[in-house]
Amino acid sequence: MRPAARWPRAGDTPGQSRRTALGSLLAAGAAFAAPWGPASAAAAGSGNQASGTPAPNATPAATSGRPARRLLVLGDSLSAEYGLARDSGWVALLQQRLARERLAAEVVNASISGETTAGGRSNLPRLLRQHQPTHVVIELGGNDALRGLPLDMSRDNLRAMVRAARGAGARVLLVGMQVPPNYGARYAQDFQALFAQVAREEQAALVPFMLAGVADTPDADRNFQSDRIHPLASAHPRILETIWRVLGPWLKAPAERPAAATKG
Repeated sequence: MRPAARWPRAGDTPGQSRRTALGSLLAAGAAFAAPWGPASAAAAGSGNQASGTPAPNATPAATSGRPARRLLVLGDSLSAEYGLARDSGWVALLQQRLARERLAAEVVNASISGETTAGGRSNLPRLLRQHQPTHVVIELGGNDALRGLPLDMSRDNLRAMVRAARGAGARVLLVGMQVPPNYGARYAQDFQALFAQVAREEQAALVPFMLAGVADTPDADRNFQSDRIHPLASAHPRILETIWRVLGPWLKAPAERPAAATKG
């Protein structure tokens, strides 16, 4: 019987840690589709969990009087409030923080549980046309590893998404994920490096590890839901803080739309 996917715990034996590594660190940064089954990587619209409906904290684009800053979040279950009460995930907390700090910004959550980089790449052009964001946050890649997709494919998809967003005149933040060394030191290094490589080559900002301070602490188990994959609502303020360190300075800068990237 296959063990349930979860984050490895301190008391696990090396064998137990290795068996659970793929369905834990990878899935935590990705979107564990159970109990609904595989989510479509090419869903027609933004969505949450497996329904294909708009993510619970999505903010529809207004037809007039829109704020000068428009943030598009393209992610998977970590950004789609998997297993959480509505408006308790980090994206909703971001909108609340913007309001508290009186930063005029619209947030559109186009995250889909189960999403891959291929699905994000497919959906992004439509989302860019529809919402015309000034900032794009890309939180994808974990599901690729969970499904055993080639890292080169993930890298190419991330690169294409960054280029598309920058070509549309948006600043881009790439949110990275890590896998544990006991899943294979070489694989862990290569997986982590692909986010940094794409960010460096494509002039995107980078959050190296979305779950820093959540999954890498001695008592990390208390930060996760019963599946030991997805963070509890209580961990999402920490996730927001990690992302805000990069995103915040952008949003506090003058709100002029950046020039579109030149082709070359």
